[in-house]
Amino acid sequence: MKITEMVREFAEPAVVAQGCTLWDVEYVREGGEWFLRLYIDKDGGVNINDCEAVSRAVDPILDERDPIPGSYHFEVSSAGLERPLKRPEHFAASVGKPVAVRLYRPRNGAKEFVGPLRACEDGRVTIDAAGGPMTFEKSEIALVRLYVEF
Repeated sequence: MKITEMVREFAEPAVVAQGCTLWDVEYVREGGEWFLRLYIDKDGGVNINDCEAVSRAVDPILDERDPIPGSYHFEVSSAGLERPLKRPEHFAASVGKPVAVRLYRPRNGAKEFVGPLRACEDGRVTIDAAGGPMTFEKSEIALVRLYVEF
């Protein structure tokens, strides 16, 4: 089992107990150091107190379970307004909302398309683009994220 899935499994109840939902778990190497990040969400938005409460709740569980060999930095933050959609439940909760689909290679001269999410089935993502519905295969997609126009 991947570290991120293992951490998700035992951290999620602690996150929920703090009134939040666990959006994503990331374990990445940056600048020669490892980071374990929990991205959380809640109705009305996440604030610094939520991040601190989740961190205090999950930290002792990480110490007890010790899922990661070696040292790492543990961080908790908001999933953000333009959060990436990765899991099936992310897509299901985002149907009808504006998303940006970024592709590995350009299609019709563009690498990013924006429009309301129509569907996500078997990894294929369909949005209502300016010229009508567009469907992207999983193999084409580099990233799908919520889109907020400022």
